[in-house]
Amino acid sequence: MTIDRSDIGENIEFETSSGNVFADIGFENAQEMLFKSELVRQINHTIKGKDLNSAQTKELLNIDEDMLSNLSRGRLTELTIENLFRYLNILGRDLEVVLKPRSTTSSSQGKLKVTVI
Repeated sequence: MTIDRSDIGENIEFETSSGNVFADIGFENAQEMLFKSELVRQINHTIKGKDLNSAQTKELLNIDEDMLSNLSRGRLTELTIENLFRYLNILGRDLEVVLKPRSTTSSSQGKLKVTVI
């Protein structure tokens, strides 16, 4: 069966992303959510890289099953930045917090950013 693709895209509406999916879908604390999501991604990447199973991860991080589930499923509202920093340290990651003047933007609020080296 042949599909006529000549009109695909003509009636599709799209919006260019702001670069923050949480802002795009309307989260009030979008910068914090994006920041947390990168921290969680790094935690899960490190756990996988260390080949830790659930029991080992819970013991190492001193967390319960619910918190492990929050981490593995990216339930960001249940996670604090402080705990995410602590988990990364326990997993052997160094963290460096850099405070600098706000870059020239239209917003009066500063930005949160994770840089992974």
